Amino acid sequence: MNSSNQTATILCAASAIAEGRAKAFNVNGKAIFAVKKLGKFYLYRNRCPHLGSELEWEDNAFLNSDGSFIQCHTHGALFEIENGLCVSGPCAGASLISVANQVRDGQLYVLNYPA
Repeated sequence: MNSSNQTATILCAASAIAEGRAKAFNVNGKAIFAVKKLGKFYLYRNRCPHLGSELEWEDNAFLNSDGSFIQCHTHGALFEIENGLCVSGPCAGASLISVANQVRDGQLYVLNYPA
């Protein structure tokens, strides 16, 4: 890490999340998830901005059927993977809370969490 004030927690080996897939984690009692798209990782808090419910409909099932959006199981809201913006559903215009991350030495880290 570049800063001595920055804390990092290993989530998993970066290779443990396949391209176009997502995986849930619990860090310090907080539910988060990671999505891998085009080789990059996007991490978010596992809470829908509409109802506060967790997003997945079964273990690690965060994406819609073609893997192009994050989808809330409660009401079908769709969120862009790259920025967490809701583009369809009752929370349109709201965003998921992003979680800082880094890949280093083949490991996926969450940074400074919970923020």
